[in-house]
Amino acid sequence: MKDLRTIILAAGKGTRMKSVFPKVLHKAAGRPLIDYVVGVARSVGSLKICVVLGHEMKTVQEHLGKDIQAVRQTKPLGTADAVKSARPFLKEYKGDVLILCGDTPLLRKKTIQRLVRKHKKQQADCTFLTTVVYNPAGYGRVLRGPDGRPFAIREHNDAAEAERNIREINVGVYCFKSEVLSAALKKISVNTKKKEYYLTDIIEILFEEGKAITTVETEDPEEGFGVNSRVDLAKAEGILRQRILQEHMLNGVTIEDPLTTYIHADVKIGKDTLIRPLTVIEENVRIGSGCVIGPFARLRPGTKIADDVEIGNFTEVSRTKVGAKTLMKHFSFLGDATIGRQANIGAGTVTANYDGRDKNRTQISDGAFIGSDSILVAPVRIGKNAVTGAGCVVTKNTNVPPGQTVLGVPGKILKVINS
Repeated sequence: MKDLRTIILAAGKGTRMKSVFPKVLHKAAGRPLIDYVVGVARSVGSLKICVVLGHEMKTVQEHLGKDIQAVRQTKPLGTADAVKSARPFLKEYKGDVLILCGDTPLLRKKTIQRLVRKHKKQQADCTFLTTVVYNPAGYGRVLRGPDGRPFAIREHNDAAEAERNIREINVGVYCFKSEVLSAALKKISVNTKKKEYYLTDIIEILFEEGKAITTVETEDPEEGFGVNSRVDLAKAEGILRQRILQEHMLNGVTIEDPLTTYIHADVKIGKDTLIRPLTVIEENVRIGSGCVIGPFARLRPGTKIADDVEIGNFTEVSRTKVGAKTLMKHFSFLGDATIGRQANIGAGTVTANYDGRDKNRTQISDGAFIGSDSILVAPVRIGKNAVTGAGCVVTKNTNVPPGQTVLGVPGKILKVINS
């Protein structure tokens, strides 16, 4: 949308994480927290995104790349001050502004879409996201008048006893008309208790000015969950993991034991593939249809598995492309390799890809048979329908011709003597 921009607030130090790394770069289900938020902003059509940073700004900025504008909040003076830091991003801009928090990886695309659509349809000056929780302690309460219209958000520490009994809370997601936002930010006063400028105060300011304020309620209170500690990070990981597994299962993947299966966010799996227990599939892995993976398998980033492949127990595959109908049943490691169609990777096979300085590649062609306990010291090329004998060590820079057999330590081409 040309008339939608997003500001992501990510300037906090994250002291409760007790980490040298910026909080928003900690990973859940294989992706940095802030990547989930950026993804949501892009998915609802926000063409321009500005991230407000503070602690370790350069590190976060390098991760985000040049497509996203970054501004610094010089002092941690609250959420309203953070938004003020992004005012150059809104200069002469007349459209709508979406405001998100960088540590909320559980926001769903459909929820933010619903909020933006309602905001535009009703031509509201401000629309914000709410939810109802059983225990609202610590959250800002949504105050409504007799007509049901919201007139304020009261932070927990500032709320009266009766207000603390309110279970509808502010999630921390807003959509504003940019001109309304810019004008109201100037009127926010410092909170006398916290010595900070609260963005939540803007609702009361807009109400007193007669501005149009609407809300959208999410039925899933977890969506607004913010990660502030390692305990929170583990909770977010668990929720994301269950969402990911459910999506794959609804798309035709069988997962025998979701409790012991870990699949990262950026993974694609074809229909009728079976994922067996205690399997870990990391980011940027692609798996075809009709495969069997696991149990006790680990597929690392950059791995691409074609259709009808079997990757069995106690196996690891990294940065490797595996051709259709290839078998790798057990106790093997493939790293930095390209495996052809209908190859057999015997038990105990290892591609020794690292020489202490560089990662080297192994090529195993269609129909090759790699015998048990073979070690392929990369770079190595095994030709079409070639065979390595059990326990063979194929030394680096070896090129085994198609249809030939290599045996021994070091491996030597078997010479057939014609009688």
